[in-house]
Amino acid sequence: MEKLNLFINNEYVPSKAAEYYKIYDPSTGEVIAEAPKCTPDEAELAIKSAAAAFESWRNVPVLKRVQVLYKVKQYIDEHLDELTMSVARENGKAWEEAKGDVLKAREATEHAISMPSLIMGESLMDASNGYDTVLYRESLGVFLGIAPCNFPAMIPMGWMVPLCIACGNTIVLKASSTTPMTALKFADIYRQAGLPAGVLNVITCGRDEVERMMAHEDIKGVSFVGSTKTGLSVYERASKYGKRVQTLCEAKNHALVMSDAPLTRVAAGIVNASYGCAGERCMALPVVVAEEAIADQLVAEIKKLAENIKVGPAYDKTTKLGPVYSAKHKQEIIDRINAGVEEGAKLVLDGRNVTVPGFENGFYLGPSIFDCVTDEMNVGTYEIFGPVLCIKRCKNFEDGLRIMNNNPFANGSVIYTQNGYFAREFAKRTHGGMVGINVGIPVPVGVFPFSGHKKSFFGALHTLGKDAVKFYTDSKCVTTHWFTEEEKTDTTVSTWDGTTNN
Repeated sequence: MEKLNLFINNEYVPSKAAEYYKIYDPSTGEVIAEAPKCTPDEAELAIKSAAAAFESWRNVPVLKRVQVLYKVKQYIDEHLDELTMSVARENGKAWEEAKGDVLKAREATEHAISMPSLIMGESLMDASNGYDTVLYRESLGVFLGIAPCNFPAMIPMGWMVPLCIACGNTIVLKASSTTPMTALKFADIYRQAGLPAGVLNVITCGRDEVERMMAHEDIKGVSFVGSTKTGLSVYERASKYGKRVQTLCEAKNHALVMSDAPLTRVAAGIVNASYGCAGERCMALPVVVAEEAIADQLVAEIKKLAENIKVGPAYDKTTKLGPVYSAKHKQEIIDRINAGVEEGAKLVLDGRNVTVPGFENGFYLGPSIFDCVTDEMNVGTYEIFGPVLCIKRCKNFEDGLRIMNNNPFANGSVIYTQNGYFAREFAKRTHGGMVGINVGIPVPVGVFPFSGHKKSFFGALHTLGKDAVKFYTDSKCVTTHWFTEEEKTDTTVSTWDGTTNN
């Protein structure tokens, strides 16, 4: 069993931790590694390493900073299978899903490579007569990234690290204590690509150390992905400490299926969106709101496809639904299914008792489907984070939109229709921040922001897109005036010194 190290100042450092987290292979249920719950001194060392590296890194021209990311992208391509296996082994994603996790990290890296144009400021000659103003975007300092367990590559090494460092900052990444191995492998890729010591540091730690780091004077900003309860706490606490904060949280995305939609294709899209990544993603599709006229037929189509999904180990390339990430989370999902039954939802497909021959100790669940779910039921309101789909029924478009917008979360929302009017009205009036029109998982490519709303996000600037550049930089406006020969001897100066147009 591997005992993982910390990555500080471009070195893998053995921890002096008294406590270690067990890392499981969800496909087998076996412990494959241990990650340290680092000491206060080790967390402090990581921050100091990042702070010491900041001044020199910020002064590296952005064109040279992104040269490192060019090499990172190349190394990701060269080690794609190795990184895919790492994600599959520690998280449980089916092979193609695990590969997609790595490729989304690559996509965000490619976006960060565009930083020379993204970080450019603005200017206006003669903002006032003879006065020119230029806006620059400047790096801030050390950021703290707090990553979740469900995307070991995409979130820490896509949403956080490449954009942060391309903007001239340094970072301490608190990797998930459940799935830290992929982030540690990426750290070596960055080191091989020539990233200077201290710019990237990767640790695993407990909540007490996260709290200390958020309060630390050298930490200028915090990026968090995880539950809404924890995300709101991080947002409030880090904001109290004067940090720049973004927290991306839970979701309960809904899809509205209109009676004119082609149900065979729609059912396939719903099954893909609902059960992909075992439902362990904040852009999964756990709720469908179906018009009553086609609800029975749609449920039958979805059930037919879902009950034929192959459940199996993550690294079997024929697997379509891998295990959930932990035994504890498996039991939590089962408890939520049990609660849904007690609430009166109709369980038309039960995935609680799935076993995989040869992998009996793995953390497997099959697809589950609840029908006739109402607004009052918790099963259809709050995130389960597993392969469970809820069907709600509506009378018409307005009723369906009302049901969807009543939900407290608003990461994504989807409509399936061939009607242009309904599609436009939906895009305009839905609360979802990422909207799909006949697209089951409306995650935009990384040049656009990951823009959740309501209780799915706390902050002013989202991750990815141009929002990320603004989040990881500060604006500085420089106004310049050069004296004419007449002005050199003038003793009368306006109160506003030429910075107004009067």
